[in-house]
Amino acid sequence: MDASSETFEAKLAATAREIEAVLDILLSPAALNDEIARPEGLCSAMHYAVLNGGKRLRPFLVVETASLLGGDRSVALRVGAALECVHCYSLVHDDLPAMDDDDLRRGKPTVHIAYDEATAILAGDSLLTYAFDIIAAPETTLPDTAKVALTLALARAAGIGGMAGGQALDLAAEKQVPDEQGIVTLQAMKTGALIRFACEAGAIIAGASAEDRARLRQFGERIGLAFQLADDILDLTSDAATMGKATGKDAGRGKGTLVALHGIAWAETKLAEHVCEAEALLSAYAERSIILAEAARFIAGRKS
Repeated sequence: MDASSETFEAKLAATAREIEAVLDILLSPAALNDEIARPEGLCSAMHYAVLNGGKRLRPFLVVETASLLGGDRSVALRVGAALECVHCYSLVHDDLPAMDDDDLRRGKPTVHIAYDEATAILAGDSLLTYAFDIIAAPETTLPDTAKVALTLALARAAGIGGMAGGQALDLAAEKQVPDEQGIVTLQAMKTGALIRFACEAGAIIAGASAEDRARLRQFGERIGLAFQLADDILDLTSDAATMGKATGKDAGRGKGTLVALHGIAWAETKLAEHVCEAEALLSAYAERSIILAEAARFIAGRKS
């Protein structure tokens, strides 16, 4: 590992600790104003779902894109925490028996195994709803116009035309394998939409220009494609101990992936292309974007 990689990974880990500190406070069992009570079992399941490890890559991208454009770090941490709530909700529901039926997540029992299915469903529901609470709350010190923009962008990324819709397409792919464009669309929705939001959110937080917002949105799209391609390669080449979750399930269920369609050599070449395209989008920011460029390379080269 070279010095730049060490610096990047140290920065990623440090931001993860900051995000986790924010999440720990947000997921306190103490009821907020206008809340009646927070049930102990539900709070425990939500805490377990969110604070169980993970790189916190998506909130890291929120923080770093906001920093690139001069956005407030404390606000970016809260928006990153909101995004992490959406991401973790999706994992809780994705692991359910009716969905991907997984018993292991980040090396630990999934929420429905550690608790029960009903609690897992409610924990996911609560995390999704809470994400928008976090953005709208007075503690997120942004103009109302920025809060509305973030809410709309996150809703579009997480909902029927984004992650949830992508999950529906993924389930349908178990019965009928989509063509190549169908696979690209599925992956852009299921995985890429939240990563795209993470990068665009930084521009919204910073009150940046439409040009900056569009550029960072495109950067998010490229690294989202890279993330899924790397994930599909790891699903074929890694093991459960390294990944912290079951591997080889897509092939076992006959799901179509670009790796299955074209092979690992093609996928590795395409992965490099996505990283190059992502880095080119950052060229306008010169040395200020070094950390984001490192993030693109990290996504492509990750081992878990």
